[in-house]
Amino acid sequence: MLTELLSFRGRYKILHMTWFAFFLSFVVWFNLAPLATAIKADFGLDEGQIRTIAICNVALTVPARVIIGMLLDKYGPRLTYSLLLMYAAIPCLAFAAAQNFGQLVAARLALSIVGAGFVIGIRMTAEWFPPKEIGLAEGIYGGWGNFGSAFSAFTLVAVASFLSFFPGAFPVPDGPLLNWRLAIAGTGIIAALYGILYYFSVQDTPPGKVYQRPASARGMEVTTVRDFWFLMLMNVPLSGILMVLAWRLQKVGFLSPSAFTISILALIGLYLFQAYNCWVVNKDLLAGRKQYPAEDRYAFKQVAILELTYIVNFGSELAVVSMLPAFFEGTFGLSKALAGMLAASYAFMNLFARPGGGLISDKLGSRKMTMGILTLCMGIGYLVMSSIPSIRDSLGGGGSFMVVLAVILTMACSFFVQAGEGSTFAIVPLVKRRITGQIAGNVGAYGNVGAVAYLTLYSLLPEGDIGNSIFFQTLGIASLIVAFLCFFILKEPKGSFAEFHEGEKEVVAVHGHPSILPDDQSARIL
Repeated sequence: MLTELLSFRGRYKILHMTWFAFFLSFVVWFNLAPLATAIKADFGLDEGQIRTIAICNVALTVPARVIIGMLLDKYGPRLTYSLLLMYAAIPCLAFAAAQNFGQLVAARLALSIVGAGFVIGIRMTAEWFPPKEIGLAEGIYGGWGNFGSAFSAFTLVAVASFLSFFPGAFPVPDGPLLNWRLAIAGTGIIAALYGILYYFSVQDTPPGKVYQRPASARGMEVTTVRDFWFLMLMNVPLSGILMVLAWRLQKVGFLSPSAFTISILALIGLYLFQAYNCWVVNKDLLAGRKQYPAEDRYAFKQVAILELTYIVNFGSELAVVSMLPAFFEGTFGLSKALAGMLAASYAFMNLFARPGGGLISDKLGSRKMTMGILTLCMGIGYLVMSSIPSIRDSLGGGGSFMVVLAVILTMACSFFVQAGEGSTFAIVPLVKRRITGQIAGNVGAYGNVGAVAYLTLYSLLPEGDIGNSIFFQTLGIASLIVAFLCFFILKEPKGSFAEFHEGEKEVVAVHGHPSILPDDQSARIL
């Protein structure tokens, strides 16, 4: 596979076009942070207002990933990804044209939906690669696409500076002349154009292969009554974390007490609506009118544990990326620019670590053990990072040696974090084929649940070494707990290293061309 990866034909063309679609969605999703200083100065915003806009950037990503997963299973990744990328231009243009704080918030809320794009490529990649190669393929998709966030951070200021020759540039105090409006609008326009190209360049499945869809995409299908109630329990944090976001918006004065109350009632209604849709999908099972044969069942606990792994790996990544520049700046007395550059080493590891985690999952022979080992090492890594202030003090201060050591420890920890993400999505497509989109959506949404939970905790901790140590210790302990669940409760998926996915077999006699069809259809053709 590694040698074929350099080609741009067949399934590798699909992989390359799909990871680049994810890359662009993340460039759009993360286009705020690099230009936040210019936006803050242009509108005269205070720190609470700019943080509110940053919160809005992730607010709707949680429900969007769940909804996108449903649409994906019903309509396929080609149409879903194309429409999402074309949609990205609308909130980008609205944000670029905003004239007041309220318009900035509304546009950013709409733009947060674009962060759900990751889910789509998980199923597209799974349709084109067999289980035995799914880890590396999903790792490349996730790792190279995820690099869009770092690309945004490193290039958008330069792009906005270059575009300052056009009308609309704004002089940042003690900084360059930036045309932030045109830069943000440009990311959305590029994404929309690529969405059109993507639609006409890819297919949902290889020729002759049938795209498996659930009977209904209104809610997640489960195969036992006990799993239905487990599903209801695991859906609670998806609405609960949005309540935490609403609380934070009230704390910064964006929501009035009455608006906060309305938001809480609306989120309770959202949970009940989601529960109702799940009941509609599974009502025959609950009433005893339907039973699944043993070979068609799956254990929902598999999904639940993968949701927890994504909380501790991707959730912690988003949280750490947000606080790491301030951590380096405060711990070692570095300038903002240097601290930001050193912190970027964490995100850079995505290029190698996430594919590496998927490859390890493919080669180790046990996806369960890979998941457990990487999560365990991640927990140890965070606990080591929590001791950086103590190590600094024991060495007599924050000299250049200590800074280099801290960067090495950070990169080592980030490898296990992002490799764990790759390992998670090496398992997701193997749990239950026809609802892969919904499983990926729920697991992906839990990553955002983790990010908001961790960042909320961080905002409540004391500033300085004590707060940083407690933060990293929390990440480490949570990871160790989830590692225990992986070792002792997570099950190895059936057919983890098979030639074909669940319900498929090779047919070599369809009009003289090899094809892959579901077992029930292949029997009729033969």
